[in-house]
Amino acid sequence: MKTIPAGNFKTHCLALIDQVSQTHETLVITKYGKPKAKLVPVEATNDHKEKPLKGMATFIGDIISPIDEEWEAEK
Repeated sequence: MKTIPAGNFKTHCLALIDQVSQTHETLVITKYGKPKAKLVPVEATNDHKEKPLKGMATFIGDIISPIDEEWEAEK
């Protein structure tokens, strides 16, 4: 795991983000020599994880047409 001082991270932030994304290596950001934060690569996702409920609902009957019941609503 590589480390970098916060000041250097601030200066090279965008390039370091690209580097972590490409190398999949965690980067520890230090302040006064003490670890303060980690920059970690994002794991690859597939559509199933982004839409966990997709395909889970089943529609029975007509869900678009109006119903014949009147509803009471408070104003």
